[in-house]
Amino acid sequence: MTNMWEAAVEAEIRSAQERGEFDNLPGAGKPIPGRNLPYDESWWIKSFMQREKLPSDLLLPTPLQLRRRVERVPDEVRDLPTEQAVRDFCALLNADIIAWLRLPTGPRVV
Repeated sequence: MTNMWEAAVEAEIRSAQERGEFDNLPGAGKPIPGRNLPYDESWWIKSFMQREKLPSDLLLPTPLQLRRRVERVPDEVRDLPTEQAVRDFCALLNADIIAWLRLPTGPRVV
């Protein structure tokens, strides 16, 4: 049964090659990225975050994420148009902090 499966897969690959479906693929003829670098167990998450343009803060535990958000408050509220907008921004942040304090996970950070 395994040989039949392998033969079918190989036949599909050959057929796709003949139709040219593997021609001009992105990265064709280029070295594999990171091939000569030492092995990193987290390569997949790092490449995912880079590809999706996600901030590395997402890897931090919740209390450290909250601390970073608090540190950035002056820069983030500086351009808000009204006092109410600043109050709303701070209320959302405070709600997230209170939610974490009620059910803390991760390391305790002041």
